[in-house]
Amino acid sequence: MSTACETAGVAHVSPHGASGGDRVTVCQVLHSLNIGGAEVLAARISRELSDRFRFVFACLDELGTLGAELQSEGYPVEVLDRRPGFDRRGARRLAAWFRSQHVNVIHAHQYTPFFYCLASGMLRRRPPVLFTEHGRWFPDYPRRKRMLFNRLFLRATDRVVAVGEHVRQALIVNEGIPAGRVELVYNGVDLDRFCASEGRRDEIRRTLGLHEGDFAILQVARLDALKDHRTAVCALAATLPSAPNAVLLIAGEGPEEAIVREEIARQGVGQRVRMLGLRRDVPQLVAAADAFLLTSISEGIPVTLIEAMAARLPIVSTRAGGVGEVVVDGETGRLADPGDAATLAEALAELANAPELRCAMGAAGRQRAEAMFTQSQMTASYAALYEELARVGK
Repeated sequence: MSTACETAGVAHVSPHGASGGDRVTVCQVLHSLNIGGAEVLAARISRELSDRFRFVFACLDELGTLGAELQSEGYPVEVLDRRPGFDRRGARRLAAWFRSQHVNVIHAHQYTPFFYCLASGMLRRRPPVLFTEHGRWFPDYPRRKRMLFNRLFLRATDRVVAVGEHVRQALIVNEGIPAGRVELVYNGVDLDRFCASEGRRDEIRRTLGLHEGDFAILQVARLDALKDHRTAVCALAATLPSAPNAVLLIAGEGPEEAIVREEIARQGVGQRVRMLGLRRDVPQLVAAADAFLLTSISEGIPVTLIEAMAARLPIVSTRAGGVGEVVVDGETGRLADPGDAATLAEALAELANAPELRCAMGAAGRQRAEAMFTQSQMTASYAALYEELARVGK
């Protein structure tokens, strides 16, 4: 087990508040703190609310890039180095971390961290757990053992949140959690961050190797099989006959990088694709783009789509998971079935050749983001939940 701040059992006083003293301590529990939707949101919530709560983190598997950043900012981060299968020792270490940090509220992101948080309380009292489900694995189906576990170990003081209605229904149907216990809190972003770079569009495009007149399609997603970047590359290839000025910008890193590069070579579109790697300047990237593409086969409520809408970009996406709760087909973008590169290409070509349509869809997307997906709305909801759980946990 690697420990960012101290060995379990010894309290730590961080610059973000005394352990167990003046403020409620919330422990964010995740698989890791690599760059991803759930991880970014957990960090945003913590940074936004750090004046009201003390935040610590626990990673089941590895620290990750974002975890290193949080460490450098003074947040205590524990890495449990979970072993394959059900790691009972990992559950005990998690319980010890909660005790050493005087945790008042546990916030588990995604199901496996939630499972370990509940398991940490099998032999002794634990703080209340807030479980946020960000998305669902594919394919999704009822799991009877998990239903039984949830029924036995989910306490009356615990709370369950889904980031979208599609995810909420999956928790009810496939996890057996009573409908009355599953609340809805939409993901949100700081919309103003995605306007600040608008005046630098030409400069940013030059740094990306874009030429005047290029139709820049941006995809920001971890290079993972669930994001299906191969379909994105195929869609670009099918777009080029109607829009030869199209360029695909792919921002992200992950295990599928070699497969994506092979597909680029197979389609012969190497001159029209830019592999940007992991980027922390997404507001600048969306300012340089003309449309945003997402080709996932499974999603919750994708933060990247909200960010693109904040920047007034039209969306072309698959109808995966909760995407339809974010993008209104025909109003803020175009939707296609997962894997349907031909329909995605038709939508991209239409946008490439219709700047007025891009403008109208982008404006509608910004309005929708302002109405439903702001960071202030999201953090206010979580702050209220933290305060409620801290009260019932006393």
